[in-house]
Amino acid sequence: MMTLFDSAAPIPSHSVAAMLAVFLGGWQLFSEKGTRGHRIFGWAWVCLMIYVAGSSLFINELNFWRTLSPIHVLSAWTLISLAIAVFQARGGNIRQHRLWMLSLYVLALLLTGIFTLWPGRLLHQVVFGVA
Repeated sequence: MMTLFDSAAPIPSHSVAAMLAVFLGGWQLFSEKGTRGHRIFGWAWVCLMIYVAGSSLFINELNFWRTLSPIHVLSAWTLISLAIAVFQARGGNIRQHRLWMLSLYVLALLLTGIFTLWPGRLLHQVVFGVA
């Protein structure tokens, strides 16, 4: 049976960082806002997301346009959205910060996570044990 760590770099570290980001992001969404802990864990989440989006640019399993795929477009959107979300928080626009962070969590982590379980994808093999 194939494990996640049998795959080529950066897939294992990308996957682990994405899973950590799912849990930490969920915690952030439901924890108290505006606290020192929220800011510390928020920066940790942003760093995880930068790694997840950045490392995905080096994963070329789905090639729609030469070496690019819709995932690469989402990665660019993620990096831009992270910058906007941080800018909004630092500027005191907490409503916009919340909207950007929630959309990042849902679209860049949860929705893409579901697509990684699609039959024929590596994570589908790892989780369900079938190709």
